[in-house]
Amino acid sequence: MLCTRCRIRTAVTDEGLCTFCSGTRPPLPDDSTAVSGPGGWGVGAWPRSPVALSRAVTVLLGVVVATDLFAIATGLRVRALWDRLATDGAMDVHSPDGESAERLYLVSGNVQGLAFLVTAVVFIIWFHRTRRNAEVFDPSVQRMGPGWAVGGWFVPVANFWFPYRVASGVWEASAQTRPDGGWRTLPRTPLNLWWGAWIATLLAARVTGRLWERAEEPAEIARAAGLVAASDALDLVAAVLAILFVRAVTRMQTDRAAHSLAPAPGAPEHIAP
Repeated sequence: MLCTRCRIRTAVTDEGLCTFCSGTRPPLPDDSTAVSGPGGWGVGAWPRSPVALSRAVTVLLGVVVATDLFAIATGLRVRALWDRLATDGAMDVHSPDGESAERLYLVSGNVQGLAFLVTAVVFIIWFHRTRRNAEVFDPSVQRMGPGWAVGGWFVPVANFWFPYRVASGVWEASAQTRPDGGWRTLPRTPLNLWWGAWIATLLAARVTGRLWERAEEPAEIARAAGLVAASDALDLVAAVLAILFVRAVTRMQTDRAAHSLAPAPGAPEHIAP
């Protein structure tokens, strides 16, 4: 029978819990040595460092911000051209400059899509890594299994909520400790702001995308282009908040590991994100 809490390990207690969720997991033998991983972190029974992945995610999110700025600039240019056609009858949108603006707008959309795809892949890898680490830090506060750190993003409708539940467990398990070993409650502001912006971005992108596809008259095209630019601006904000979230979780996990887990021989006592 599977554990009634995590649903991923075999239950071993009368309450239907596994060794992780019941807190009965035996400690490592005194003479055991964890294999050293990147940055001095261990593997297997030890958490794995999310630092390198967090740096990659941060860089890629910066690329997303840049592509959003590019899309906003080209989108506002296209909007201005169609607005002039709708209000003054100016045919600039059909001029060589107008056609060039339209091509740049198309390129910006393609670049945005590529940047988002690559960033999403690396972000999910980082997200899964931190969820695995959270299992080592404190499995009792995990609301969903590690597999949902990946699969939760691809379940229709549920993807508006499942990843947040995973992230909430990661945040709680990774909370920093006081010097005396006591727990310090940290506000979830970075998590909540990022998730709120992400959901708003998803909804805005769907609505503005449909408006853009259905727009036919110059005034409709101009209005749709402006709304798409606003959606891109919201995506930019979500990317910045994602950077803050990634850095916060990575910093908490490095501090948590340095405080709670004995480092491998010769490894530094603290690894900065």
